[in-house]
Amino acid sequence: MPTYFEKKQLVLPGELLAEGDYLPGENTYLEENKIYAQRIGLVDLDNKRVNMVALRAFYVPKVGDIVIGTVTEVGFNGWTVNIKSPYTAMLRASDVLSRPFKPQNDELSTVLNAGDLIVAKIATYDRAHDPQLTVGEPGLGKITRGQILNVVPTKIPRVIGRKGSMISMIKQETNCQIILGLNGIVLVTGKTLEDEELAINVIKKIEQESHTSGLTDRITQMLKENKVNVEEP
Repeated sequence: MPTYFEKKQLVLPGELLAEGDYLPGENTYLEENKIYAQRIGLVDLDNKRVNMVALRAFYVPKVGDIVIGTVTEVGFNGWTVNIKSPYTAMLRASDVLSRPFKPQNDELSTVLNAGDLIVAKIATYDRAHDPQLTVGEPGLGKITRGQILNVVPTKIPRVIGRKGSMISMIKQETNCQIILGLNGIVLVTGKTLEDEELAINVIKKIEQESHTSGLTDRITQMLKENKVNVEEP
């Protein structure tokens, strides 16, 4: 029952990873009792399950996910939104207006126009229908300030950290409000531009080094050094 990789080894699509009594995990597939890589990424073994973290992967919507998207088109009864997915998302006018939509009275482009950014939640989605969005909860809706950062979607859990520990530390040390879209788009809003730039640089570092050990310690040190530099006269 051999494996053909070392821990966190970079592998290519179609590469043989293991055979015998192993189970295919994320981004791998089973064929004739052999497990192969489905994408380019870093492979690891969790008990008997072969998992792989894809280095470049698109976002697959899931109901309940918070996403950040760009309005691409104003339609007759709603908006088309790009959420960095193979699937185009839709936002109904009635969801935004919180009342029955009247096309004879409501000019949708005055509410949301092409190019506007929104924070939304995936309300419904299945393989037969494009995802439907909602902004009918606190914290959701049009983005009016802050900076946007693009992150590979598979790296977002690393930015969050175990039980939210990493993102909580970043928020606290940078004094920024950070919304992590699970589609790989991040909104950083701080009191100053310097605070926002620090948070962005930290998140970029996590994305680049997410596959390495000791990352939490390096991020902690990076934030401490910045605080020392700021406090020095």
